[in-house]
Parts: sequence; C-alpha cells; structure tokens
Amino acid sequence: MSQEMKITDFMGIRKYTSGFSIVLTILAIGAIAVNGFKLGLDFTGGTQLEILLDRPANVSQIHSALEEEHLRSPVAVIFGSEYNVMVRTQDIMKDKGREQIAAEIANLGSATLTAVDRPNRDQEGFADVLIISNATPEQITQANIFTTERFGRTVITAKGTNTSVAIEKSLDTVYSNHLLNKLQTVTGAKIKILSSESVGSQVGEELFNQGGLGILCAFLMVFIYVAVQFQWKFSAGAIVSLIHDTIVTLGFFALFQWDFDLTVLAAILALIGYSINDTIVIFDRIRENFRKMRKMDALTIVNISMTQTLGRSIMTSMTVFLVMIVLFIFGGELLAGFSKAMLVGVVIGTYSSIYIAANTTVALGISKEDLMPAEKEGAEADLAP
Repeated sequence: MSQEMKITDFMGIRKYTSGFSIVLTILAIGAIAVNGFKLGLDFTGGTQLEILLDRPANVSQIHSALEEEHLRSPVAVIFGSEYNVMVRTQDIMKDKGREQIAAEIANLGSATLTAVDRPNRDQEGFADVLIISNATPEQITQANIFTTERFGRTVITAKGTNTSVAIEKSLDTVYSNHLLNKLQTVTGAKIKILSSESVGSQVGEELFNQGGLGILCAFLMVFIYVAVQFQWKFSAGAIVSLIHDTIVTLGFFALFQWDFDLTVLAAILALIGYSINDTIVIFDRIRENFRKMRKMDALTIVNISMTQTLGRSIMTSMTVFLVMIVLFIFGGELLAGFSKAMLVGVVIGTYSSIYIAANTTVALGISKEDLMPAEKEGAEADLAP
C-alpha cells in the first residue's frame, strides 16, 4: 500500500449510517404495508393486445376509448414504430364479452345469461355455448342479438326450461372485435390485431409466488457461496446488505405506485447479482489486507480496503447508472419498470456494499484469526531441523 494514500474513515460514521439504513428500511416496509404494490397484469391477470394502425397512433385517443369501456387499469403504449401500439388491461376479454352479452340479454326483460358452457360433441365447430333463462328460442331469435357478422354461425335451441345458444366465435373474440371497431371509430384508422395474450388471475398469483421464491433462493445461494469462499461473518454482512437493497427498492415502487411486473422482478434479481459482485470485490480486498497488515486493527484495515476499492466501485456504478438512464429515456414504457428498479438499486447497492455489508461484518467481530489460512497438519514438523 502506498504511504501517500489518504485513508477515508468510512467506519468512523458507521453508527450514523446504520441508523440511516434502519430508518430507510422501516420507511420502505411502511410504504409496502400501507400502499402495497401496483401489480401489472403479469401478476393480477389480464389481457395484452398488440395492434397495428395504418397511420401514426394517437395514444391519448386510444387510452380515452379504453377508459370509456370501463376497463381496469388500461394502458396504451407505442412500441417498435409509431404504428404499433400495445394495449394492456387487467380485464379478461372473455369476461368482458360475457358482461356485454349479459347486459344485452337483460334488456329483453326477465331473460338472464346464467352460464357459459363448452360445446359438446354435437356442437363441434362452435367456441362457446350460452345458457339463457326466462327466454324462448323465438324471443332470442327475434331480438336479433346474435348476428352472423358478430358471432359467426349460431344455433339456438331449447334446453329444458332454458335456451341454448351455440356461437362460432368465442366471447373473447367477440369483445376484442368490439374493442377494435371502437378504436377504429375513435382514431379513424384501420387497425389489425397482431396478437392477443391473456393471463388468468390464478396464473398471475402463481407467478408472483414463484418470483418471491426466486428471490429467497437467490439469498440462500449467495449466503452459501460467500460463506464457503470467505467466512460466515462476511456471508451475514452480504445477506443483510442484499435484503436492505431489495426492501428499499421495493419501497420506492410501493411509495410512488410504479407498475410492478415481471420486468421489475427481473431487475430485482439482476440487482442482487450486481450488488453482491460489488460486495465481493470489497470483501476480497479486506481478506487480502487482513493477511498482509497483521499489526493493524480491524477498523483500519477495513477503511484501507474500502479506500482502495472506492474508485472501482464508483466507476462501475456510474457505468451501469448511465446505461440505465439511456434505457429509461429510450427504452419505452415496456422497460420503464426495469430501468427504474435498476436506477434505484444501483445507488442503494453501492451505498450498502460499503456501509452495510462491511459494517455488519465488522460488527460481528471479524478478526485476523477468521481469515488466516489454516495450517496443514505436519507443517511444523516439516520445518523442524
């Protein structure tokens, strides 16, 4: 180590940084408990439509049309080119189609849509079968609700005291076409649906649970790796740091009600990998200096080690931070959550590698004896004359 190097006393303010970290973590937990997360349709379930217009899209017009349909949390964003728009809603198209048809059937008087069944073997070629009570087949036919243009081929028959209506087009297709026609009327453009994807609420809940399990597994693997490569006190410091980073980042999403979807979950997992990488560099230098500077106390060695690695940590963090700023500006709405999580996480992760990971390790009483390589049996006998 160069004698001219000015050593920064990082550990001299460890009590203040510990207090700050505890307060920050409590505030983040409070934000999560009070506000919760604004979950995206990846977790809540819903529908995603990719549409293509024959002219540049007016997103505000499209969003207004979606709100008029009383869709839950509608989102319309341009992706790719200005002719491509992604529409997201937490509604399932089939459920919206059922609501729409049920309201039209209710206008007949006492008629009610009681069920939507799957076609049986005699109804091959049909998508859904609607069961309507308090209405005869003649009344349903005269109402002219089930037109060929809208539902395709239909077969209306009596089924006990109810009426069965087999429709060729599924309810989700019927409602998607209705939504498409409305968007074309509002925008004045010809629109084509490129793709339609639906996620059920049960699948969304499963994805959320698996994401949480993935984060816990990441913590466990990091703990084992650091314990094997270094020492359990380092491992504890690394885990405390990672938990702090994760909770604080999640707290920002709860506080500002940013959309939380699978891209954000991916960012959290990426952040765990990034943060532990920075922490490992610091830990490796601390271990090296403990073995070289045997006459110095633990706090001085930690300060020297972090001073030596500070430039590297700042340059790495700034590189990632600048890339995330570019991604946030030019990545569009679809990657906004990922870039926000990484921007917050990079700052918090750099801070925690110094003032939480190393601080926790010092608090646990790391010493030269913990890091000195174990002597091999018989070593002293081999050195004896």
